[in-house]
Amino acid sequence: MTLRTKFTIYLIALHVVLAVAACIVLIKQNVLLFVVEGLFALLLAGGIVLVRRLFVPLDLIRTGAELINERDFSTRFVSVGEPEMDTLIGVYNRMVDRLREERLAAEEQHQLLQKIVAASPVAIAICDFDGKIEQMNPEAKALIDDALWSELEQIEVGKSKLIAYHGARRLKAARAEFRDRGFAKSFFVIEEMTEELRLSEKAAYEKLVRMMSHEVNNSVGAVRSLLESSLRYAPQIGDADRDDFISALTIASARIDALNRFMAAFAEVVRIPPPKRAPARVDYLVARVAALLKPEHLITLDLDDRQEYDIDESQLEQVVLNIFRNAIDATGREGEIRATFRDGTLTIADSGPGISESIRSDLFTPFFTTKRDGRGLGLTIVQDILANHALPFALRNREGGGAEFVVAFKS
Repeated sequence: MTLRTKFTIYLIALHVVLAVAACIVLIKQNVLLFVVEGLFALLLAGGIVLVRRLFVPLDLIRTGAELINERDFSTRFVSVGEPEMDTLIGVYNRMVDRLREERLAAEEQHQLLQKIVAASPVAIAICDFDGKIEQMNPEAKALIDDALWSELEQIEVGKSKLIAYHGARRLKAARAEFRDRGFAKSFFVIEEMTEELRLSEKAAYEKLVRMMSHEVNNSVGAVRSLLESSLRYAPQIGDADRDDFISALTIASARIDALNRFMAAFAEVVRIPPPKRAPARVDYLVARVAALLKPEHLITLDLDDRQEYDIDESQLEQVVLNIFRNAIDATGREGEIRATFRDGTLTIADSGPGISESIRSDLFTPFFTTKRDGRGLGLTIVQDILANHALPFALRNREGGGAEFVVAFKS
């Protein structure tokens, strides 16, 4: 029962009691009784009207609360001519106008933010209150997989981390936090750093190689000249020592030649020319390289794509050869290597032990090698050639064991 109903019942009951009392007292005075009873009726009617008008502000407050609860900020109340009521109505109307403006501004900002996130060239992922991803822009959808998510979960709020992604790619991931309805929600911003880091590393090792080549070549030239001059004195040395003298100088000369070849191999990385593109069939190229290695190693070919691609055939042949050699080193003579080329994607997989987590981030670092006699340049050359061709690639572990190198060609 509402408060208005209670007041109305109270007024009716009070006036009925008074009317009954008047009847008892004025039972013999008919005229006066009718006057008193009429007065009671007028007072009752006036009381009911006053109660109704008294509760109009409460009705206004209740109706306004219901409209706000329903998020209806467009309905406004009109003035009724009562100063108190008009003041209350004015306050309510100004309040809903302000709420409507703020909601409109918030919606516009939200839509703008959504468009910025969707159009952003960096990957953005927003988490829910439980830390699970609830929203991603297209870049994040194309990038985030289970392996990357396991790395992202380890990043603390306010921190960033450089992540090795599928071997060659480098991603910079940062985690931050914002408040939503009073509770903290985190989000990730993931930026592709592969090309920037590759160019930075390349500039550093090119400078190092040039400096080493300059110093070594200067020293090699002088030492070679001295060795050749010393050999001319061989006839003047006694017979007992002449052979040892010539042998020592010959060995030293051979070591100088080996050092020269060693530096020339390093210089190859610096001298990789821009690709001279021409239409060529990748399946022929892979089959040709595999034929060189097949007699000693088990290599299976599945080359269904017979299209021509615009590539530098000589450089891509070097890439495929390096990938095969790495697969051979990983599997040994008893291992199996399988090359597949379908729908523009070349995959060279091996049955080796796969890529260790401890070296995953260093695979494409110049001069890094796990081979005893390696120079750490093979994958660096592969990376530079594929980057110059603008061909996406990845080096990763296979689900069934072993590793695979994947190159996506563009027709």
